[in-house]
Amino acid sequence: MSTIRRTWLPFLNADIPAACDTPIKVAEYELKLGCENLGIKAPALRVDPSMGEGYVLADAAVTGGGTGALYGVYAWLCAKAAGDSLPEGPQKPFWPLRMLDSWDNVDGFVERGYAGRSLWFEGGELRWDGPRIRQLGRMLASAGVNVLSVNNVNVRADAARLIEDKLPDLARLAEAFRPFGVRLMVSIEFSRPLAHGVGTADPLDENVGKWWKERADAVWAAIPDLAGFLVKADSEHRPGPFTYGRSHSEGANMLARAIAPHGGVLVWRAFVYNCRQDWRDTTTDRPKAAYETYAPLDGQFDDNVILQVKNGPFDFQVREPVSPTLYAMPNTRLAVEVQLAQEYTGQQIDIYAMNPMWRELTEALPPERAAAVAAVSNLGRDENYTGHPFAAANLYGYGRWAWDPWVDPRAVLRRWARLTYRLPEAQEDALVELLMNSRAVYEKYTANLGLGWMVNPHDHYGPNPGGYEYDLWGTYHKANRDAVGIDRTANGTGYTLQYPPQIRERYETPEACPDNLKLFFHRLRYDYRMADGRTLIQRLYDDHFEGCAGAEAMAGVLKGLDLPEPDRTEAAQRMEAQIKNAREWRDVLNTFFHRLSGAEDAKGRKIYD
Repeated sequence: MSTIRRTWLPFLNADIPAACDTPIKVAEYELKLGCENLGIKAPALRVDPSMGEGYVLADAAVTGGGTGALYGVYAWLCAKAAGDSLPEGPQKPFWPLRMLDSWDNVDGFVERGYAGRSLWFEGGELRWDGPRIRQLGRMLASAGVNVLSVNNVNVRADAARLIEDKLPDLARLAEAFRPFGVRLMVSIEFSRPLAHGVGTADPLDENVGKWWKERADAVWAAIPDLAGFLVKADSEHRPGPFTYGRSHSEGANMLARAIAPHGGVLVWRAFVYNCRQDWRDTTTDRPKAAYETYAPLDGQFDDNVILQVKNGPFDFQVREPVSPTLYAMPNTRLAVEVQLAQEYTGQQIDIYAMNPMWRELTEALPPERAAAVAAVSNLGRDENYTGHPFAAANLYGYGRWAWDPWVDPRAVLRRWARLTYRLPEAQEDALVELLMNSRAVYEKYTANLGLGWMVNPHDHYGPNPGGYEYDLWGTYHKANRDAVGIDRTANGTGYTLQYPPQIRERYETPEACPDNLKLFFHRLRYDYRMADGRTLIQRLYDDHFEGCAGAEAMAGVLKGLDLPEPDRTEAAQRMEAQIKNAREWRDVLNTFFHRLSGAEDAKGRKIYD
C-alpha cells in the first residue's frame, strides 16, 4: 500500500479507511486521529445542517454543517497544531465555488505541469492510487477547495470521452473525492456533437441542444453532485460558436440550459484573443481582447453561466494590472482565474510565493465583483505533489485566500510553515521572510517594470528577450535603441480606456503609473528619469543585479533551515537551479539592453558585450 506523503498535515499520518465515506465520518475520524497524534483532548463534534460549509469553533466543541463540520475539524486541528488561537464567531467561505482547474491529459501528461505526471490519468484511462487520492482530498478540504476540474481545458479526443463511455470511471473518481466535500467538474469540447453524427455544433441548432441535454442527463445520473462543465472556446485553435457566426453568450447559454435542470454551472473561460497576430499590426493590442469580446455581452448570459476571467489581461505574467473585464460586467457572474502552476513564475523550480500577489488582487478588485475563484492546478505525481516542496505553500495559500480574500498573506505562510516543518522560531521567521520576499526577487531578475514575455518560447523557462517579439501571440515589448514598452494610454492603443475613470487615471501618465507597471502602460526612453532620479536604463540594470543577488541570499537562508528529508535535498537542488536561472536572466537582459542603448552601468558592474 502507498505511503502517505508529507503535507501541511503531517500530524494526520495514516490513510483514511474507505468506510469514511461522508464528510461527517471523515470529520469524526480526523478529529480522533489528530487529537491522539497531538496528545490533546478531543472536542465534541456537533452537526448543524443549516450551517452548510460554515462552522463555529470553541475549545470544547466544533460545530458545523455537513462539509462545514469537516472544515471546522481541520481548522480546529490546524490551530491547535500551530499553537494559534481559535477564530471567533461563525466562519464561512467568501466564495461558494473555490475551484482548482487541472490541465491533465488522459495519457498522463500534464500541460504546463511541473510536478510530474497526472495523479489520476495514465495510458488513456482513469487510474489512481486510492490512499494518495484520499490524502489529496484531505489536503484540498483542509485548505478549503471544494471543486476539482479534472482534465485539460484543451480537450483532446480521448478526454472528450470522459462524459461518454468513460463516465463510469469518472463517477468512481467523484466518489473518491466526495467524502472530502470536493465536487468534480469536467472540461468539455464545444464541438463534440460533430463526433456523434449531428452534423454541426451550431449552438442555435435544435439538434445540438438536444444532444447536449441528453448527454447532461446521462452525466448527472452517474454523478448527481457534479459541479458543472468547463469550456474553452474560440481560443488558441479550440472550436467555438464563432465558427457558426454566433456570440459567446449564445454558445454558453445553450450548454447552460442543458445542465440547468441538474443544478450545474457552466464555467466559460474568457481567454479569447487573436493568436495569429502579425507583428507588423500596430492596431491590435492583445490585452484588450477579453474586454472587447465580452463587455458588450454583459447581461446576456444565463444565471448558471460563470464567465472565468484571468486576473490579468495577458496570461499569468510576473506582474499585470487587473483585467478591466472584471470591472466591466456587473450583470454577469464572474470567476477570477489565477495560476498555481508557475508557468511564467519559475515553474516550481524558482521560489515564488503567490499569496502577496492575491492580496494585491483583493485590494484592487473588490471581492464581491466575483461569484467564484479558480486556480490552474500545480499538482502532479511527484512525491510531494507540487514539485518544489515550498510550492505546497501556494496550494495551501490559494485555498485560504479563496475562503477569505482578505486573509493576511504573512499569516498564511507562517501557518503553512509551522504545520509543515515545526522549525525553531528564528528559522521559521527566516523561512516566512524568504517566501514573502520571493516574488519581488523573481520579478527583479526576470520581468521588472511590467515587462513580460521575454522568455524562451514554448517552455517559458529562462530568458529570451526576442523570443516572442516577432511571433504570432501579440506579446511584444518593441525595445529599440531609444526606448522600450508599449503606449497603452488613450493616445496609444487605447487599452486604458477600458478601465473605470478612477482606475484609468492611475495608469494614464508615466508620472502617476506605479513603477512596477510603467513599461506595461508606457513606452519610455532609456534616459527617462524615474521618481528616485535614476534613468530607466539604470533602473533596469539595478533590478537585474539586485534580483540575482536576492536569489543568492535566499540560497544562504535555505542552507540554514533544518528541513526534514527529502524536502531539504529537493529544495537545495531546486535552489541551485534557481541561482543558475537568476544569473542567466541578469546577464542576458542586461546585455540585451546594453547593446541596444549603449548606456554604461553607472556602478561599473560586469555587463557582457
